[in-house]
Amino acid sequence: MAEKERRILVAVDEGEESMYTLSWCIHNLVFPNSNDILILLHCKPPRPVFPALDGTGYLFSSDISVTAERCSDRVENGVVERAQKLCVNLQQVKVETRVENGDPRDVICEMAEKLGADVLVMGSHGYGLIKRALLGSVSNHCAQNVKCPVLIVKKPKTSLPPSHS
Repeated sequence: MAEKERRILVAVDEGEESMYTLSWCIHNLVFPNSNDILILLHCKPPRPVFPALDGTGYLFSSDISVTAERCSDRVENGVVERAQKLCVNLQQVKVETRVENGDPRDVICEMAEKLGADVLVMGSHGYGLIKRALLGSVSNHCAQNVKCPVLIVKKPKTSLPPSHS
């Protein structure tokens, strides 16, 4: 009997927590030589809209917008490239990449549904209570709104080895 294909959606961004999460997923969740499909999803947040005139009456150059766009594209390409490099040694596991525009909270939830994910794997940035309250938690939002199981991987804090007294 053929093994069922599992669609594992992993949200990736430029943070170290994200790459740790992907690495954890590869070593603990993806089975080599399986029918698993690993889908790497990167969300490009909406671009800030700047008025043509700044507060002092100076006109912004279109060069600024073009430069900001190029910088964002480099970050996006770098994230996807790093994620793909982590997946390079996966044997017979299909790896797909998706780059979508929009608020990560909404995009991740929509893509989990649209792609028929069997599990959504996300990292935790480990924000404290106040920062999480101000910024909101993408992983918490997704855990509350996605229909498939959600696995949130927390990167351990690095600590110094115990001292011997």
